[in-house]
Amino acid sequence: MKASILFRKLVLFSSLLALIVVVLGAYVRLSDAGLGCPDWPGCYGTLTVPESSEALAKAEQAFKAKVHLGKAWKEMLHRYIAGSLGVLVLLICVSAWMGRAHLRTPPWLSTALLVLIGFQAMLGMWTVTLLLKPAVVSAHLIGGMSTLALLVWIAHRHWGHSLSGGVTQHMRFLARFALLVLFVQIFLGGWTSSNYAALACTDFPTCHGAMLPNLDFANAFHMTRDLGQAIDGGALTLQALETIQWVHRLGALIVLLYFSMLIYLLYQIEAMRSVAKVTSVVLLLQVILGISNLILHLPLPLAVGHNMFAALLLILTVIINSKLTKNY
Repeated sequence: MKASILFRKLVLFSSLLALIVVVLGAYVRLSDAGLGCPDWPGCYGTLTVPESSEALAKAEQAFKAKVHLGKAWKEMLHRYIAGSLGVLVLLICVSAWMGRAHLRTPPWLSTALLVLIGFQAMLGMWTVTLLLKPAVVSAHLIGGMSTLALLVWIAHRHWGHSLSGGVTQHMRFLARFALLVLFVQIFLGGWTSSNYAALACTDFPTCHGAMLPNLDFANAFHMTRDLGQAIDGGALTLQALETIQWVHRLGALIVLLYFSMLIYLLYQIEAMRSVAKVTSVVLLLQVILGISNLILHLPLPLAVGHNMFAALLLILTVIINSKLTKNY
């Protein structure tokens, strides 16, 4: 019993820490500190940020680059917290195997989570070594959100309650599909941010006065290109950047319509009304933040908030799915 209580507290704390890692990662990316440390896992050859005059001179000589202390500390703080989360996930995996007879967490799920964390670490390294390659940065975001989703699922299976009956297979399918819709939109958001396309169009709902601008899907969604480059190796055009943002806007509209429908259906189930109400508020605030970022030209607090509310919407969607799923 004591081990079960400790496990419940461990997964709950890890879920909160995963949310912090996701939001802090967005802050690092949006404050242009993603390359605050040009190496990995340390910073300028050490496990901390060089600060003394001697250490700074040595680092700048070795890496042929000026050390920006603020950006470096942002990046290292993110790495320290993400590393701590990795240790907690390892503990969750070991605990799940040891307590598999009485815990509500299948060992294979905690093992998959540990593998995901390991792959996330590799993506973090490639983000730096491949100089913010958009596909790697976007995959890193998806990996972080997936880690958060799995931890929230495990936490809710131990802290929350599932409906005992009255849930149709159709309702469960709609909730599952909501996860897919949301993850696609999160990827589009990450693709927009990693390509620095968030301000390609600054008017709303039009894009430079047009509801449907000239689109360049080939360059916009070429997944193996480097940052700022087109397929032919030249500079990525404004048309391609507009395409990226326009598709993200279209995805936002689809999310709004689909989740509005899902919330309406959930509200018909008395036991789901509370989570439906909270989801509707988070969805509305997320839409407001998205539009405000455009109109106000991407102020950092609003941009980070947009990422945070995407994570909160994901948490709520996972909780909805868990509540609609019978216990193991």
